[in-house]
Amino acid sequence: MQQRVLAMAVAAVLMTGGAQAATREAVTVSADWLKSHLKDPDLLLLHVGDEDEYKAGHIPGARFVRQTDLAVDAGDLSLQLPSAEDLRERLRVLGVTDHSRVVVYFGSDWVSSATRVLFTLQSAGLGARAGLLDGGIKTWRRAGGAVTTKVVSAAKPGSLAPLHLRPTVVDADYVRANAGKPGYALIDARAQVFYDGLMPSGAHNSMGRGHIPGALSLPFTSITNDDLTLKRPEALLALFQKAGVKPGDTAIVYCHIGQQGTAVLLAARAAGVEAVLYDGSFEDWTLRNLPVER
Repeated sequence: MQQRVLAMAVAAVLMTGGAQAATREAVTVSADWLKSHLKDPDLLLLHVGDEDEYKAGHIPGARFVRQTDLAVDAGDLSLQLPSAEDLRERLRVLGVTDHSRVVVYFGSDWVSSATRVLFTLQSAGLGARAGLLDGGIKTWRRAGGAVTTKVVSAAKPGSLAPLHLRPTVVDADYVRANAGKPGYALIDARAQVFYDGLMPSGAHNSMGRGHIPGALSLPFTSITNDDLTLKRPEALLALFQKAGVKPGDTAIVYCHIGQQGTAVLLAARAAGVEAVLYDGSFEDWTLRNLPVER
């Protein structure tokens, strides 16, 4: 139901010209910026990754957060966007307030774990006050940033106004209705071996091989440089164009379960490409026994 409502909202935005209004956004912050704002009372740092790694060394003041802290299971689907009120309460527990400036960073190489959290903040309407630490903790260390093993105590629940979720996710009906239509581009963000059907993917480790019919391939790993910093906006835009996204297209992005695709959505925001996430992604598609092509 939540996805259907949001899908209808997406359609309303596009009908009013939203697809042509996409602009490049500043989606990352640098290590130098974070150094100069580390003691800002409104700054909230979220460390995403392995908890043992967090305990071994993290940026001072950072709180540990799991993807599941900001997601729900829905039937057989994992990692779904919570309802507005549920998400508001989860964010409050983390200490998010109406004045927070949230910086998310990854502690290891899993960029998409952090982008899923950032995507959730954007969906909550907090995108203008949330960003990703470019390059994660490795870039922070290289820049001479301090780390600590002091675990941050539980946050005092923040004062956060009721949320109005943005139309960032769509469902299978939306994909089936729009994939292949002019003005839309269906993007598979998984690694090429899954897109090509060389490795199985789908619900419950099923033997589903291939991709949703008509999907274009833009692997989530292609959006970053070797040091895991985000590529420049013009380079990101070139990736979308090379994949087959035309000017003015709305990209409908999917992956395995809705995690890796959020890295491509982050790239879309930086490049000025309108994009939404098929939350549930290939897991949902194969649960419904919908067509797959190789």
